[in-house]
Amino acid sequence: MKMSLSIAIGAYLLSTVAVIAGPGPTGSGSAGHRHGHATFSAGEPGDPKRTARIVQVVMREADGKMLFVPDRLELKKGEQVKFVLRNNGDIEHEFVLATAAENLKHAEAMKKNPDMEHDDPNAKRVQSKKSDELVWKFTKAGEFEYGCLIPGHREAGMVGVVIVK
Repeated sequence: MKMSLSIAIGAYLLSTVAVIAGPGPTGSGSAGHRHGHATFSAGEPGDPKRTARIVQVVMREADGKMLFVPDRLELKKGEQVKFVLRNNGDIEHEFVLATAAENLKHAEAMKKNPDMEHDDPNAKRVQSKKSDELVWKFTKAGEFEYGCLIPGHREAGMVGVVIVK
């Protein structure tokens, strides 16, 4: 069951008062919401018309764990990446690019509103056996992550690290 946009935003705002959530994840879907951030911790949305390094990230479940493959990337500051997201799993997953602290805060909000979907440029929700793409320009050096913030998925191991030098 998906929440309407106004209910999702209201529920999210109420939940973030308790957890003081920062910039958060995204995904496609009609019941999404946009956080309205002018800036993102991991850089900025990329330009799909420009050359980008292509990185395929597979989402799946195996042996009681939920995984991203690869779960670690090293990139150069200023590099643009086209993430090709393939959900080979049996359930839907998210790819949310932010700092670990931001993703942890938003994951807490997701626990209170598990049907929340997102519509931000730094993340996608991918249905089982489907794929999607996300283009991102890493304009800031540092350590970032991509995680699945659907309740229980991060805890089952669904997190990856991006080192930008």
